[in-house]
Amino acid sequence: MRVGILTGGGDCPGLNAVIRAAVRKGILQYNDEFIGFMEGWRGVLENTTMPLTLETTSGILQLGGTILRSSRTNVRKIPGGIDKCVEVFKANKLDALITIGGDDTQGVANALIEKGVPCVGVPKTIDNDLSGTDACFGFDTAVSIATEAVDRLHSTAESHNRVMVCEVMGRDAGWIAITTGIAGGADVILVPEVPIDIVETCRLIKYRHDHGKKFSIVVVAEGAKLPDTDAQATVGDKLDSFGHARLSGIGAVLAEEIEKRTGYETRSVNLGHTQRGGTPTAYDRMLSTRYGAAAIGLVHEKKFGRLVVLRGTEIQDIPLADAIAQTRTVDPKLLELAKSLEPKA
Repeated sequence: MRVGILTGGGDCPGLNAVIRAAVRKGILQYNDEFIGFMEGWRGVLENTTMPLTLETTSGILQLGGTILRSSRTNVRKIPGGIDKCVEVFKANKLDALITIGGDDTQGVANALIEKGVPCVGVPKTIDNDLSGTDACFGFDTAVSIATEAVDRLHSTAESHNRVMVCEVMGRDAGWIAITTGIAGGADVILVPEVPIDIVETCRLIKYRHDHGKKFSIVVVAEGAKLPDTDAQATVGDKLDSFGHARLSGIGAVLAEEIEKRTGYETRSVNLGHTQRGGTPTAYDRMLSTRYGAAAIGLVHEKKFGRLVVLRGTEIQDIPLADAIAQTRTVDPKLLELAKSLEPKA
């Protein structure tokens, strides 16, 4: 078979491992031929490709980013965009298309499926918020990087008797924040799922100071709502092609408010894109490899319109449309666990 592959949306540790696994299994087991579309859906619209062979995918398992590069291109907002993708698919004489991305990327794939283009999806988002799967590759790497940062913040915060606010990624779901916060021993964890209670946040920090701990660590997701409002902290007023604002700054806002209310010196750190860069962890390499191999397996089973997912320890597949129907938010049990580790009022 002749198969196309693309990576869309934000880059993510493990993308290259998915590509490598799909290509290696496809060539070695099925004698497939592969092309990669450059820069996500933009590459499909412009018909910009590169050959994916054993040679071009050699040595990429441990590399961060994506050799196919990526973009946030919303085909559905471009007049005739979906029809153009169908045209390019046929022009390249493809039998299937493997789309590696989050809900935006898979939303375009779902639109193509409705037009008869045989697609198989692979879930990618470090936010870990795609429905139907227990884990997305890249999440483990992001959490590992963030937890290491929090570990480092502990020492400098204690040395200077400071409150440190660490802002991590998480637009609509706080998976990175809750996992990093618990693993890193943060004193306060703030996520988009729960409105920020600035009074309670300051109470917890004051409690520590009153009981001999002159420093505190706060972990907050970038998408957490600003205190006393329903707004998120953004940079500028521009939206991307999928209508998303650029989130950043909640950490700085909180640090200023905490210092004003408590009188304790407070600093903020925004980890930003460091969370999604660099070498993927062993877990993410393994999960990505399993996903890539499963995706090309679905192609040969002609199970199109499906998304490969992890359920427990098993790789399964679900209708792609189900995965993008809603955001997967943080498990309430994790929120309960974090709350149980806080001192009572």
